[in-house]
Amino acid sequence: MNFLKKLGITSKNFGSSTGTKWIKSTDQGELKIVSPVDGKQIASVYQASEKEYNKVIKTALTAFEFWKNIPAPRRGEIVRQIGLRLRDYKEPLGTLVSYEMGKSLQEGLGEVQEMIDICDFAVGQSRQLYGFTMQSERPMHRMYDQYHPLGIVTTISAFNFPVAVYSWNAMIAAACGDVNIWKPSSKVPLSAIATQKIISEVLQENKLPEGIFNLVIGKGSTIGERILNDKRIPLISVTGSTAVGRHAAEVISKRFGKTILELGGNNAIIVTPDADLKIAIPSIVFGAVGTAGQRCTTTRRVIIHESIYPKVKASLLKAYRSLKIGNPLDQKNHVGPLIDKDAVQLFSSALKQVKNEGGKIIQGGKVLSGKNYNSGCYVVPAIVEADNSYSIVQEETFAPILYLIKYKGNVENAIKIQNDVVQGLSSSIFTNNIREVEKYLSANGSDCGIANVNIGTSGAEIGGAFGGEKETGGGRESGSDAWKAYMRRQTNTINFGTALPLAQGIKFDI
Repeated sequence: MNFLKKLGITSKNFGSSTGTKWIKSTDQGELKIVSPVDGKQIASVYQASEKEYNKVIKTALTAFEFWKNIPAPRRGEIVRQIGLRLRDYKEPLGTLVSYEMGKSLQEGLGEVQEMIDICDFAVGQSRQLYGFTMQSERPMHRMYDQYHPLGIVTTISAFNFPVAVYSWNAMIAAACGDVNIWKPSSKVPLSAIATQKIISEVLQENKLPEGIFNLVIGKGSTIGERILNDKRIPLISVTGSTAVGRHAAEVISKRFGKTILELGGNNAIIVTPDADLKIAIPSIVFGAVGTAGQRCTTTRRVIIHESIYPKVKASLLKAYRSLKIGNPLDQKNHVGPLIDKDAVQLFSSALKQVKNEGGKIIQGGKVLSGKNYNSGCYVVPAIVEADNSYSIVQEETFAPILYLIKYKGNVENAIKIQNDVVQGLSSSIFTNNIREVEKYLSANGSDCGIANVNIGTSGAEIGGAFGGEKETGGGRESGSDAWKAYMRRQTNTINFGTALPLAQGIKFDI
């Protein structure tokens, strides 16, 4: 395939890199990467050993001593060049993301654009790593806070966003003066290798030392656990399931490390009688079936007022029946495959369980087979009438299942249903009633980290801080002031007088 050649992906690839060099080891087994699009093997990757991991860590520590002393705007200039280079590779890299993961080509290209956008954001941020000056109670004293580079920042990314979430962390951290280690999902390592090679071009052109941007592809039971337990890594960003995040948080906290956790979502859209259904319906459908329901911000529940429930239900059924399912590289198709057959099994099991609990499948739910679906990973997105109290509705099933839930009375009842899950990532309300909007956005409204009005739950912009509450983890990445997580904060007090007054009026005369 031509896009693989452009990206430097060969039939066999090495799984560890220090940015400008690849470590060529083959003794830890070979990952054979099969596309969920057509079931064909794309390429293979030799996994990293613990010996290689230690080499990467030592190289990164040495690079940090260099990188933290480079002026922040100069670091930003390197990130700017990475953004420019990603523009050059947008089409082949976006195509690889689509083919390796199974998301639509538009989404694959959009993911690379997200990387480009975060590079642009980080460039500007490199000139704004600001602190604040505070007023001291002591005469001839000045107080201020400032931020310093933290060290090695490690990103453990998930399969559903093979490259974008990495860039949220890596590019801002690099502008902050940190060095990076990336452990991508073993389900989509080729996109990570391609990205590493693109970054390597910029590093070599600028004659930068190895160790600033590093890549390690390996088993979670060995490499993953080493990362979690490694005291040399002050901050780890983990994207994954709540179970994975809980384990990571427990291990890292025991060594007093820091975490950014982006975990499960059980995202809901509230549709009130004052909603504009012309924009609500397409928002719900994209939110529910985009990336085949495999986004952490996927719309899982729609909470609909009983007075408009029949109309919304009919509109959604009509929209779902028009969906085209097939090869995501064909831009006529709306829905591509799930990542693998295990995901298909979870999809089928969840639908079986919701039926057992009393739910009614009113659309989709089948696993597709035949010539155009020979990978065994294609399903028909499902709509289910359900109750929020069902145990399966309380869980996050990483697949295209949309639960329709009725509410009665005022919007407070809908908000209560929305919040009555353990996850708290993204949420949305469709209404033209300003009172409902303000209630939804108030302290008594949505308890999620993201609360939208008249847009869906997915498709967040990089300018805002991204993250959630409760069992979603509580971390923040990407925009706003999320950069502070990648730096250590320091409060400074300077006495420029000739006396030594103490705070709180304490007297100490000697």
